[in-house]
Amino acid sequence: MSNANGSSVEFRVDKLENGFVIDHIAAGSGVRIYKHLKLDELKNGVALLQNVRSEKYGRKDLIKIEGNLTVDLDMLGYIDPNITVVVVRDGEVIDKKETKLPDKLVNIVNCKNPRCITSTEAELTQEFNLTDRANRVYRCTYCEQSA
Repeated sequence: MSNANGSSVEFRVDKLENGFVIDHIAAGSGVRIYKHLKLDELKNGVALLQNVRSEKYGRKDLIKIEGNLTVDLDMLGYIDPNITVVVVRDGEVIDKKETKLPDKLVNIVNCKNPRCITSTEAELTQEFNLTDRANRVYRCTYCEQSA
């Protein structure tokens, strides 16, 4: 890798011993996932790699996270249904989970309709149903407002 002066710069991310990798993120979407997962609040090591070369996608983002963390696969699938979550223990891949566009979103997005019951009843869950898979359209369960 070269810097602005054209001289070589070493780029290295250590091998993950225990944790997981959020892989195959569409290039440019890694920061959005980083914010949704509140990774800046973690004490664990986190590496966000952007615009990494990928044979399958051309370019992609990925996030490596040390330690345990609960990850909402529906939220990841909503942001990008091509994401893969790879679980690593003792330096070995022990599980691989693929995300998909979920049929229902629960407390992932909020209804924008100020007259929706969810705006006045704080204890109600924010629920959206997938109504158009091809265009990735979700509608509020209560008022039909699109997400």
